Amino acid sequence: MRLLTVSTLALLAMAGAAPSALAQTPYQRAIQSGPATGEFPMPYDSRRGVFSFAAGLERSLPAVVQVTTLGVSQGPTSGANEPTPISGGSGVIVDAAQGIIVTNNHVIKGGQKFTVDMTDGRLFDATLVGADPATDIAVLKIEATGLSQVETVDSDTLRTGDLAFAVGYPLGLDQTLTMGVISGLNRSGMGDAVEDYIQTDAAVNSGNSGGPLLDSRGRLIGINTSILSGGMGGGNDGIAFAVPTRIMRYVVEQLREHGEVKRGRTGAILGSLNAKRAQTLGLRIVRGAVVDDVAPGSPAERAGLRRNDVIMRIEDRPVANAGSVQASVGVAAPGSSLRIVYLRDGREASTTLGVEAGDPPRVIVGRDVVRALGAQFGDGEGGVVVLTVEGGSPAATARLKAGDAVTAVAGRPVADRAALAAALEAETGQVAMTVRRGGETIELAI
Repeated sequence: MRLLTVSTLALLAMAGAAPSALAQTPYQRAIQSGPATGEFPMPYDSRRGVFSFAAGLERSLPAVVQVTTLGVSQGPTSGANEPTPISGGSGVIVDAAQGIIVTNNHVIKGGQKFTVDMTDGRLFDATLVGADPATDIAVLKIEATGLSQVETVDSDTLRTGDLAFAVGYPLGLDQTLTMGVISGLNRSGMGDAVEDYIQTDAAVNSGNSGGPLLDSRGRLIGINTSILSGGMGGGNDGIAFAVPTRIMRYVVEQLREHGEVKRGRTGAILGSLNAKRAQTLGLRIVRGAVVDDVAPGSPAERAGLRRNDVIMRIEDRPVANAGSVQASVGVAAPGSSLRIVYLRDGREASTTLGVEAGDPPRVIVGRDVVRALGAQFGDGEGGVVVLTVEGGSPAATARLKAGDAVTAVAGRPVADRAALAAALEAETGQVAMTVRRGGETIELAI
């Protein structure tokens, strides 16, 4: 394969010369020298006379595998005890020596056995190393020789407009590669606990889940996890999301070391800045995370954060909404510190936010707000009122809505925030909640 630059091609066109007349240029050297010389290399296969990214991508394709999850169906059974396929997806080998495969949590969820189908026709049983629902990442392990692995690149180097290639096993097809661009970065608000997605228009469909998103040199930049579909069929509409390698690396390391992800907490109760809240706060911006409350004695309180502070940057990364902060905290080791920039009364300030060891509590009690089940509750006229509900959260799934008045939890009346917090902390499983909405009493199971 050779590289032709845009300027060289133009000269060839004017001179009527054939591209094959040019001397070969090493790919790596051209990439390094291109920006300095103003010439941008284009991969060209002179033998076939076509432009192609195959040389870079083909090295990674053997590392992309098909994952089948076997379990017991929830429906009627025939009496057979052997697990049968219940779901499938894709995966990618990131450590060939140890047989480590990364896929999605939702691909392996509910499985009892897992099989991995290689591009060379080999089939292996896999063991589950661990899974993290908060990032939708799971790690499998196979015992095999002769494996290939992908090269992984730091997703923080990506730019909107970069070429991106999705590889997987969609819609029952064999290994399939699709091309697009990175159409957005730092996407969140899709409903998971830790979100900082890469957005791409490379075609991603059912079966692509868990497969790699590659750059134009075949290097891993993310794990395909979901699509945004406007159609009834749930097919590709040109908007797909991938977990960036920045998050994937931390999660995989934690799962390999501990079998689970150990996360810290800050004690800050956050909401997303929107036009309505910005107007209330007298701001002319609609991007950021609003501090709704701070748990007493927490790292957030020690950092000096107060209610209505708006976090604008964390670790020099722009904050689009509350999910952006969750993404950084979710991959920060307990005991570490995060640099943040925030607005208070329209003035910019900065501080260092510590991350405490220990999983975030199910119920977070602040000075003015209680946060639980993906919703925030406060004292209102006549009792406890739902202030906000996160999209995709357990509260949202149960159809709890902002403005609902909570009257009871598990049949236990709640008159204020303190009573609500005590009632929620007493529940360990599904929570039965009674709410009043527009004069109607509704029973919800969250």
